[in-house]
Amino acid sequence: MSHEPSAVPIVRRLGDPPRQRGSLSGDSCPDLFELADGSFAVIGTDRTEELDGLLPADAARADYERIVVITRDTLLRAKRDIPDA
Repeated sequence: MSHEPSAVPIVRRLGDPPRQRGSLSGDSCPDLFELADGSFAVIGTDRTEELDGLLPADAARADYERIVVITRDTLLRAKRDIPDA
């Protein structure tokens, strides 16, 4: 998979908007989006430095990849919108 940036449009949000999940400002919280090419974009907290050394032996991260954490609530609310295939 290429790591070159591309302008793939966002098709839709998965789950509820931040305001519905309790964000007081409604404009900055973890979020999940489906892109036009079928991949997914995640807005979350970059915890690469903290978690990189804790990855299982069969997991790897390229230099251009980050470990991003989202809340459990964000993912559970998105579950209904994630396609089965």
